Amino acid sequence: MLPDPLHGPVILLTGFDPFGGDTENPSWLIAQALHGQNVAGHGVVAAQLPTVFGASLVHLQALLARHQPAITLCLGQAGGRGALSLERVGININDARIADNQGHQPIDTPVVPDGPAAYFATLPIKAMARAVQQAGVPGEVSQTAGTFVCNHVMYGLLHLLAGGAGPAGARGGFMHVPWLPRQGTPGLPLRDMVRGVHAALWAAALNPHDWPLGAGALH
Repeated sequence: MLPDPLHGPVILLTGFDPFGGDTENPSWLIAQALHGQNVAGHGVVAAQLPTVFGASLVHLQALLARHQPAITLCLGQAGGRGALSLERVGININDARIADNQGHQPIDTPVVPDGPAAYFATLPIKAMARAVQQAGVPGEVSQTAGTFVCNHVMYGLLHLLAGGAGPAGARGGFMHVPWLPRQGTPGLPLRDMVRGVHAALWAAALNPHDWPLGAGALH
């Protein structure tokens, strides 16, 4: 386990373990690289989530309870994308094209039974995407987090925060990252993705809002 930063409010930055036959996952490599950084007075804590339905949220809930992060950004790999993608919305559905790392493959099941249909991210996704671009890295706002474990974690995170997990005013969201070049095309070098995510975290810490709809659940 990585040591915790010593002082100040926390940014929790999570990545996943490898899945789908890959031997590495850039989301975790990025999180590891940024662990211990100071971002606008916040200490970055990196943690790895299992690519497993259910267990990923159990682990995330424990991390929220332990670290009480002011900001949580979960990272996940999205092969085929060419930019760091700030996700706008997590939906209350699991619909797995492949099995997770424990062989589970839920089809058309809810992330949270009787939960809202969806949640908007509570991070300033457009400011974060602009910051990524200004750092010289491809960045975009995405309208779909998919229906695999990444969406499961995004929806679950926002549901936990809406239910009072973390400190008052805690915010959260999700970013998909491309493959590394050695994994496939399109890909981005790890150093570029680390620079882009670092810039996005600064934007998240410095911008409480950037769009007019307001955060919350979609029924």
